[in-house]
Amino acid sequence: MVINYIRRLNYSILEIKNRTVVDIIQLLPDNIANQIAAGEVIQRPSSAVKELLENAVDAGATQIKLIVADAGKSLIQVIDNGKGMSETDARMAFERHATSKIRQIEDLFRINTMGFRGEALASIAAVAQVEIKTKREVDSLGTYIEIENSTVQKQEPCAFENGTSISMKNLFFNVPARRNFLKSNTVEMKHIIEEFIRVAMAFPHIFFSLTSNGQQVFHLESGNLKQRVLQVLGNQYNAKLVPVKEHTDYLNVYGFIGKPDTAKKTRGDQYFFVNNRFIKSAYLNHAVNSAYDTLLPKDSFPSYVLFIDLDPEQIDINVHPTKQEIKFEDEKIVYAFVQSAVKYALAQFSIAPSLDFTLNANIQSLDAVTKPFTTEKKEVTSTSNIYQTFTKKDQAHFIDATPKSELKHWKDFFVPLSANIHKEEAETITTDELIGVTANKFKHASFETDHSVYLQLHNTYIISSTSKGFILINQQLAHERILYERYSKAVNNKQAATQKSLFPITLELSSSDAEMLHEMLDDVNALGYHIEFLENEKFVIQGTPADVLQGNEMHSIELLLEQYKHFNSEVNFSRREKLIRCLTRQNAIKAGRMLSQKEIQSLVEDLFKCQMPNITANGNPTFVEFKEDYIEKMFTKW
Repeated sequence: MVINYIRRLNYSILEIKNRTVVDIIQLLPDNIANQIAAGEVIQRPSSAVKELLENAVDAGATQIKLIVADAGKSLIQVIDNGKGMSETDARMAFERHATSKIRQIEDLFRINTMGFRGEALASIAAVAQVEIKTKREVDSLGTYIEIENSTVQKQEPCAFENGTSISMKNLFFNVPARRNFLKSNTVEMKHIIEEFIRVAMAFPHIFFSLTSNGQQVFHLESGNLKQRVLQVLGNQYNAKLVPVKEHTDYLNVYGFIGKPDTAKKTRGDQYFFVNNRFIKSAYLNHAVNSAYDTLLPKDSFPSYVLFIDLDPEQIDINVHPTKQEIKFEDEKIVYAFVQSAVKYALAQFSIAPSLDFTLNANIQSLDAVTKPFTTEKKEVTSTSNIYQTFTKKDQAHFIDATPKSELKHWKDFFVPLSANIHKEEAETITTDELIGVTANKFKHASFETDHSVYLQLHNTYIISSTSKGFILINQQLAHERILYERYSKAVNNKQAATQKSLFPITLELSSSDAEMLHEMLDDVNALGYHIEFLENEKFVIQGTPADVLQGNEMHSIELLLEQYKHFNSEVNFSRREKLIRCLTRQNAIKAGRMLSQKEIQSLVEDLFKCQMPNITANGNPTFVEFKEDYIEKMFTKW
């Protein structure tokens, strides 16, 4: 009997042990669950800015103020004059999945407000120290609540104006690993401005302001859509906006698109809103780009602020926690409507490619412009048949059919430039001099060029013979390597060459661009620019790097900012390194440009003087080598 009792006791102990090993799943504490959820909704300070601004809009506010300190890392505060909340609602707003907009599942398909998930405030309270003051018009006193790490620290009545003020302090104070992944203040402030603009653009009837570290960045008075667009993008767009307005039974498309001359090299001022919600859609971007068709170069992108209004049941905005990616029930129809609306607007306002009769800065250095037109050259020109044909009355239609006609040599236009040298010159020119090249030697680890002959192919590649075969050089990538090492050396030695502008140029930028340029002004000037801050969003260009052509000073700064904004955000790249790479890409010789033999020779010489002539800073090869044995194999039967 004792033995049976001991056996039963052992079985019970074993069963308890097994249950302890097997039952390992447990519910997470609320504060940890909220922190995990916050990782999807609150990725950086700008994420909190977006959620708080959208809540203020949903509250029916006509005035919304955003105040940030330390790029949102120390403080993000949104003050609105909306309808406010009761004491109970103020407390419930910080619970997960607490919302006033969803009562049943069908409501998800009739969303007309900005926020609806009920996750934003709970996520913010999980990763920051939050204070809220709120009051309704019907209440005599408002409500004050302090929350830290999802736990209410204090709740009491307070005196407050109608509306709501939410302060979020010390973002990620309880998640140090997340805080360490935040970028520099300049980068984080750039994202905050982007989110601020997206909300402010969608609601022009609301007053918005943004203050950073005590300085006002934006002050946007309420008005119509065009006024808001100009407030945000700058008054330089005033005469360059084309209205778009297309109303149908299925959807409405309206807003503004920029004329072709406002196009930029990067996707900058492009805004799409669906039911007043900013969205990202490469599909709809393509619809707009295709509407411009031949009006823009392939590497340019139009500016636009377009709104699409359609039945909420035709879209699904519950795709991503940020709500910036949506799905259309029939995206092909939306694509067709957007493309058609933009095309119609361009046609209606007679937007077509125009001829530019201003003298391009690149033309000013050509021989035809710089060299004087002598009396001897004038006499030779005036006696030619072509000159006679086009200067005599009623002779514009006449073509000389005699052997003396200069047009009989039309085939010579298709002969390589090196073959069109006068016979008397050819008698005294050697083979190397014929193509404008001297026999220089460039040494590299894998080959040596000797008595090289340079040919330009498709105005993009340079072919140079070597002792073991030939090399094919990409002229743009080669020049990028040259400029990269030149700028890097100049910055490190603080000897960047600057050419003074004959007349200082005033540059007026949008608030976001002005903020960016102001932050990196020292680094920009270290690269050879001489720019001074004037006031508000205005700067004065006193000088530019020696590579920037006179007359392109303002464009070079605007292009530099555009490239910097969309540059690959590698963590290891310093701001100065990014600027060097942007300036390199901007000033490099582009593919498609015809080079003289002197320019080709100089380019090749400078390339092989580089420390790493074979690759660009991005790792792309500057040239490819074709060895003689490989070439022979290409013409050998197997």
